[in-house]
Amino acid sequence: MSTNTVAGAAEVVSFDDEPLILVDSDDNVLGHMPKAEAHLGEGVLHRAFSIFLFNSEGKVLMQQRADGKQLWGGFWSNSVCSHPRRGETVAEAAKRRLREEIDVDADVTYLYKFEYHAQFGDIGAEHEMCSVFVACSDAPVAGNPNEIADFSFLSPDALDAGLAERPGRYTPWIKMEWPRIRERHWPVVAELLRG
Repeated sequence: MSTNTVAGAAEVVSFDDEPLILVDSDDNVLGHMPKAEAHLGEGVLHRAFSIFLFNSEGKVLMQQRADGKQLWGGFWSNSVCSHPRRGETVAEAAKRRLREEIDVDADVTYLYKFEYHAQFGDIGAEHEMCSVFVACSDAPVAGNPNEIADFSFLSPDALDAGLAERPGRYTPWIKMEWPRIRERHWPVVAELLRG
């Protein structure tokens, strides 16, 4: 995987005490809980989002998560993923996080929402009601080093191959999301790329 350097001072944009939005399996709001606490043990179901950013060549931005992340530090994942904050729609949060993590301002297109649970040993878990978005931009990417250790643009075929050949390098959610995008939502991606 060809890589890019992530360096320089960066704003801290994630906080352990940041309140996450707790939901039930129908995405009804149940309350709020600090981020670090919501990811302990088996995790508590909360709202989240994943974004797949494509450039005009049809390549998708992959990021290697910063080593200091509570869960899956150092693993490769999709372009951006995070959580909406109290009073924010998921789409608003997705646009905010594109700016915070990779310094890109782009519109996001909603694809689908799903619930998943993934355990990270004894450290904790992701238990998320995750909305999946795609976006397209040729703006230069500047990775926030507090969030990202490295990044790379890959062709869809190269990502397919990477997930098949070296699945242990990737976060569990991208292994669920990318195949579904390829199988069920690729026409939306193709239309987005046609601009």
